[in-house]
This record gives sequence, C-alpha cells and structure tokens, in this order.
Amino acid sequence: MTLRIANAKLARAVSLETSLWVFGTRKCSRKGDRVDRKRGWIMNEHDQIQKDDESNSAAASSKPAVNQARDVSTGTTVRINYKHSLAIRWMHWINFPLLFVMIYSGLLIYWADSQHEGLNAHRVYRVGFGAWTLFRLFPPWFYKTLHLKFQLAKGLGYHFFFMWFFALNGMAYVLYTFLSGEWRELLPTRHSFVEAIDVILHDLGLSKRHPPQRKYNGAQQIAYTGVILMGVGSLLTGLAIYKPTQLHVLTALLGGYGMARWFHFWLTMAYVGFFLVHVVQVIRAGWNNFRAMIIGYEISPDKMARREEVPDEQSISAS
Repeated sequence: MTLRIANAKLARAVSLETSLWVFGTRKCSRKGDRVDRKRGWIMNEHDQIQKDDESNSAAASSKPAVNQARDVSTGTTVRINYKHSLAIRWMHWINFPLLFVMIYSGLLIYWADSQHEGLNAHRVYRVGFGAWTLFRLFPPWFYKTLHLKFQLAKGLGYHFFFMWFFALNGMAYVLYTFLSGEWRELLPTRHSFVEAIDVILHDLGLSKRHPPQRKYNGAQQIAYTGVILMGVGSLLTGLAIYKPTQLHVLTALLGGYGMARWFHFWLTMAYVGFFLVHVVQVIRAGWNNFRAMIIGYEISPDKMARREEVPDEQSISAS
C-alpha cells in the first residue's frame, strides 16, 4: 500500500514536471515567433525605407536643380535654387502677348460703343453711382493718342481669334498646376490674408518685417489665385457676350447681356491693375527674380559657403 502511494506521488511529480517543460517550451517558441515576426517587420521596414531613399534619390537626380556652384571669375560661391518649371515659364510668356492683344482689341471694340466721345448714356464705361457720374472711360484724348478710332472690325477679328488661344493657355496652366501638385504652393491658406497685410506694409515701407522666403508668399498666393478666377470670369462673360442667344442660360445667370458686358469690362480693368502692380513688384524684386522666370533658377550669394568649404561644388562662368 505504501509502495503504491509512493509510486503515485512519483508519477504525479513526473507528470507535473513534464507539463511544466511542455508549457515552457511552448512559451519559448511563442516568444521566438514574436521575435522572428518583429525581425521580419524591421527588415521589411528597412527594405521599404531603402527603396524610398533610392526612388527619392532617383527623382532628385532627374530634377534639374543645383544647390551650389562656384563662379570661376570671382571665386565666390553662389546658391542656385530651382524655382519655375519649363511648363510654367512657357505658359507665362505665352500669356503675356495674348493678354496684351486681348486688351488692345477690346479697346477697339469699346470705342465703338462710346463713339460720341463719352457723351452717350451707356453706363458700362463710366464710374459713378446711380444717375451721378464721376468720370467716363475713356476720355477723347485717350482714343486719339493711341489711334483706337474706327477699327471695330479689326478689334472684333482679333478678339474672337486670339480668345481661344488665351482660353487654352489658361486651361493648360490650371491643368498642369493640378497634376504637378504646384497648387499646394499656390492656393491661399488661412494664414495667407494676415501674411498679405504684412507683405503690403513691408512693400509700402511701413513695416520692417520681411516677407517669408518661399516660392509664393501670402500676397502672391491671393493675387495669383485671383487672376485664375478672373480668367474664368472673363471666359464665361466673354462667351455670354459672344453668343448671347445660343448661350442664353449663361447670359441670364450673369444678369443679362448688359450686366455680362459690365462684368467683362471691369474684369479687364482688374487685369490692367494686376499687370501694373506685377511689373512694379518685378522691378522691386530685381534682376534675379526676373531671370528665374526665364531660366528657371534663382541665383543668390551663399553666405554659409564663405565660412566653410562646400563639397561637390560646380564651377560656372560669369554671364
């Protein structure tokens, strides 16, 4: 009897030890599986990061940008920043003569409506309130000096021909900006309006705070986005004037034929105002900013390179 009890105790001890060993083995194997899985995740993340680095480096190498270069004639180091793509530059310079021709031909058309030298009652070409007129657009000397009289057929022909190129160039610009992702830099943000006030105060000499040094500041974001919206408005109002019967729904939505003409005229005046301010700002910014719209790069002295030697510099000649 005593022997049986001892054997039973021994069997339970062996069974318990075996169970503990099996449990420990399973636990170790689970830990090992977790470690292996973690190692696999780390390796996968490392491979993905390496692939991303390779793709980014390939994209960076394909982008025509140079960080620094040395002028061999003066021995100074300059920083070269890639600013405007080739497509943006082409569309910018194509739009310039197109806009000029559209405004010029529009003035030839507008003269025919004010052929009584501003004495007619048409309210599109005047500035006033109600029946009270402050002044009329345009004065007689304006048409006489620029030789804009009696050229209605020429103005209509130019306007209706070049308007399609103006519209296509504008649509190409909007499409490229969207597909290239440049709209992220162009669209105003919630901080753009406050920043635009700071930029205006700085340009007027009323503030010493410099605008942020990036591709477009807040004032530029608002102005350039506004020009795009003005282009859409000019296209819609122009079509309503061009085909008021066929596009009667559009003409009615704009308030009728006369109101469509009113919108179209003052959008043109807004273009003129933008152009004048734009030219003044380009002159204030200097040659470096203007050159960036021609060659795509903005060149500026590299202050950091004066203190330490910069590796992998490229030599350029003065031009």
